[in-house]
Amino acid sequence: MIKIESYAVAERYLLATIDETVSRRTSYTLDRMQAFLHELGDPHQRYPTIHVGGTSGKSSTSAMVAAVLQAAGHRTGLHTKPHLHAMTERARIDGRPVGPERFAALLDTMMPAIERTTQRHGRPTYYETLLALAFVHFAQERVDVAVIEVGLGGRLDGTNVIDPIVAAITSVGYDHTDVLGNTIESIALEKAGIAKRGVSLVLAPVPEAARVVIEGYAHEAGAPVVHVSDVVKVELESNDARSQSMNVTTVRGSFRLTMPALGAFQRANAATAIAVLEQTGERLQPSIDAIVSGFAHLEIAGRMEVLARNPAVVFDVAHNAEKASSLVLSLRERFTGRRVHYVVAIGETKDARRILEILGEVPSTFTFTSFVAQGRRAIPPAHLAAMAESFGSWGRAISDPVEAFSVARRVAAIDDVIVVTGSTFVVAGLREWYAPIPV
Repeated sequence: MIKIESYAVAERYLLATIDETVSRRTSYTLDRMQAFLHELGDPHQRYPTIHVGGTSGKSSTSAMVAAVLQAAGHRTGLHTKPHLHAMTERARIDGRPVGPERFAALLDTMMPAIERTTQRHGRPTYYETLLALAFVHFAQERVDVAVIEVGLGGRLDGTNVIDPIVAAITSVGYDHTDVLGNTIESIALEKAGIAKRGVSLVLAPVPEAARVVIEGYAHEAGAPVVHVSDVVKVELESNDARSQSMNVTTVRGSFRLTMPALGAFQRANAATAIAVLEQTGERLQPSIDAIVSGFAHLEIAGRMEVLARNPAVVFDVAHNAEKASSLVLSLRERFTGRRVHYVVAIGETKDARRILEILGEVPSTFTFTSFVAQGRRAIPPAHLAAMAESFGSWGRAISDPVEAFSVARRVAAIDDVIVVTGSTFVVAGLREWYAPIPV
């Protein structure tokens, strides 16, 4: 059995599990995840959980819910994926990632359970192991509540072993169609799979076809559906370089909040988060003051994140068409009439053509680049450039992301906007290079 003696060893072990299966859903059941957690003592059953799924917006919504619960005085766990800079980000308590030494120690204590699970069900995957580690960390640290983001889909996702106090679906759009299906209806059915009997399912606005499927599934499951648009109204009051202020109305009254997150899509996520918080029950439901405080101290990296001005530099993960549309809408709102210089890399499984078509809806240039990540491959920059040219756009192809970013900065005028977008991996890599995180 492997001895996990350091964070470096933990990383090597976990990265080696990425290619062991084509997909974490290969078995098409939750049997392995359930067996694995049982071997660990079922840590996910030791605290209340909130389950957040959706094609886009689920990470931000999860972060918002967790920030408010923390502001309300609750010790709050948060599991989101993917991480930007380190695996430790997937297990946060009160906003702080688990420390590297603690991460390694946790994985080491899990190794006997991993070996026992492997003998009966196959080795737990990268995703399953990181999720289980978060569950164990939250249990050992005695959190009051944990916010758990769905990894992919919902029905067969590893997170769907929890019995949450409230669940939410933030959006339904086209992504991961090779796994979830290539129609809105099939994708919606997978998302709806997180519905549980007697547990409120908060539903943000989704396409009509998706709404019908989700409502039907929830009815069969015995889960009451709460439509965000029925319980929360959010209207933009003002915004500046790095924040926006909104007027919010709920059944408890009206109030104003400011959050350091830009974009119309983040207002939509805020409405969903507030609707979720309103369903948490008497013990956890935050006061309006806690909601205002939580949003004021919100930290969401890599989502319409402005890290410089003159020219503005924006980092935004937009790896599907829905996210690309949200980005373009937000750029039009915040940087009206300004030329955009995109630095873009896209994974080979994504609908790159559609993403680029949407990004090109604002006056823009492209610098196409690449990324290196275990288990993931980028579309070659020259292919992206040819794709863009086929629909009347134009862009350079520069394989090295830092060089691509540097070129975009050189050609940008002082009033232009540089946007690093596409894959999580290129956004994470260039963000870390441009604005290193203090150690």
